[in-house]
Amino acid sequence: MDIAALAMNMKQTQLMQQVSIAVTKQVMEFEQQSTEQLLEVIDVPHPNLGQSIDISV
Repeated sequence: MDIAALAMNMKQTQLMQQVSIAVTKQVMEFEQQSTEQLLEVIDVPHPNLGQSIDISV
């Protein structure tokens, strides 16, 4: 294999790694936003929670 082909393969591999990292970062950001939205929904209290007390003797 000549040096030019080797250099081209190395650059292509480097580009593929950079693209992979960029996509992974985007997925992580999306998942973080989804998690934050889910936590906001979970934090909303139930409308009937704490309105009555069940007491039996």
